[in-house]
Amino acid sequence: MLTRLVARDFRNFAHLDLDVPPAGLVVVGENGHGKTNLLEAAAFCGLLRSWRGARDVDVIRFGAPAMHVRATLSAPAAYHTVSVGVERVSRRKRAMLDGVEQPRLAAALGALPSVAFSPADVALVAGGPGERRRYLDVLLALSQPAYLYALQQYRAALARRNAALRTAQREGARGDHASRVSVWEPALAEHGGVLVATRRAFVQAHAGRYAALCAAIGERETALLRYVRVGGTGGLEDATAPAATVAADVAAQLAAQYAHQRGTELRRGVTLVGPHRDDLALTLGARDLRTFGSAGQQRSAAIALRLLELATLRDALGHAPLLLLDDPFAELDLGRAERVLHLLEEAGAAQVLLVVPREEDIPAAFTRLARRTMRDGIVSDGAHAASSATAVA
Repeated sequence: MLTRLVARDFRNFAHLDLDVPPAGLVVVGENGHGKTNLLEAAAFCGLLRSWRGARDVDVIRFGAPAMHVRATLSAPAAYHTVSVGVERVSRRKRAMLDGVEQPRLAAALGALPSVAFSPADVALVAGGPGERRRYLDVLLALSQPAYLYALQQYRAALARRNAALRTAQREGARGDHASRVSVWEPALAEHGGVLVATRRAFVQAHAGRYAALCAAIGERETALLRYVRVGGTGGLEDATAPAATVAADVAAQLAAQYAHQRGTELRRGVTLVGPHRDDLALTLGARDLRTFGSAGQQRSAAIALRLLELATLRDALGHAPLLLLDDPFAELDLGRAERVLHLLEEAGAAQVLLVVPREEDIPAAFTRLARRTMRDGIVSDGAHAASSATAVA
């Protein structure tokens, strides 16, 4: 549970200090005044990064040397406070749990678990493969520690191999570039195998739930969720194969592919094969939703993915994560909005932060929540300041 949120020099907040009731809060304000920034600050305390995909330096208020966000938590959280800071010049990021700086940022990941719903989520369906890979990576890293470790190791090895490939591309035939590139391939293959196996197992286990969510929202055709490997070969279609077997199989395939592609990659300066290029295919009936789905169908699929994320984290944590709602029903017809609300209630969200542009946009299910207003980065209750937020000059 989030009981207090403090943000300094974060986006348009010079100083925000907001108490959050146990059931949650509704913040009403016109667009462009900082409502989404409030949700982003809360999410930063769990993800240690922007859920909107912004670079760390871009969330620092203009002209400020650094930003800082802090969340005060209550049970069932494992810590009383979590805070994250980023410096502009050095770009150093620090995370603290109960006032103790963590030597590894990953130790603070998920300290304030949350799931955000936003109209911008349509990019999960209509956007490129990177959007869907990030969705899987965040969800699985928060719910499975082994996946987080494999992801960190894979990304580190990939960065080093790509650096060696870029050097080879610049220098041409000079130097023994092949050996400098190949030295990172065992780690890439090993940890890449874990990533693919875990993603595949998740998709296979939850494809039925995803289809059911799409149907509950209002889709009449069958929705399919499928993991697609770029350059992958056979041996992965047996749904009964243990994850360790699949990981070893994929690792062997990747090792062979890296060796086979090395000459081409030395010329192009980039790693062409691996889970960093895979995708999550979303179809409705026989149609690819990214290419042929209507705006409403893409929106429904995106909401289903977020509902799946909410259910997965709830099951992994043993309690519901903080629910962040950024005017989530703005582009839905009344019938679909009511069905989504019902699904959220079924998910058992214990605490909600909802931001909307007008009071009439507050769904009936959330009219019980305390209300605040926001203008120019200042949160108030309409009569007096409900936070000690200082407006941007």
